[in-house]
Amino acid sequence: MIILTRAEEIVLLAIHKLKDNAYGVTIREQVYEDIGVYWAFGAIYKTLKKMKAKGYVAKIASKPLAERGGRSKYYYRLTPVGREALQEIAHVNASLWDSVTRLEFRK
Repeated sequence: MIILTRAEEIVLLAIHKLKDNAYGVTIREQVYEDIGVYWAFGAIYKTLKKMKAKGYVAKIASKPLAERGGRSKYYYRLTPVGREALQEIAHVNASLWDSVTRLEFRK
C-alpha cells in the first residue's frame, strides 16, 4: 500500500487537475485554489523533487523559450505509480471518513 504525505497528495491532485499544464507556477495556483493557502515555491519544488525520486511524477522539459531567455520550462506529469498512489489515498481517505457522521468540538 502506498501512503502519501498530505503535501504529496495535494500536489499530485493539482498535477492531475492541470493535465498537460502542470509546472511550478500553475501547480502553486491550483494548490491555492484547492486549499486557500499560497505555498512557498520552495515547498512546491521540495515536494515535486521527492515525488520524482519516488517515481510518482515525471519531469519534462519544454523546448527553449525565447520569453524565458532561451531556458526551458519544466512540466510535471503523473506516472502510473503516481496515479495508483492517488487512487489508494482516495480509498484510504474514504475509509477513514466513512463511519464519521458528525464531528463535535469542545471549547
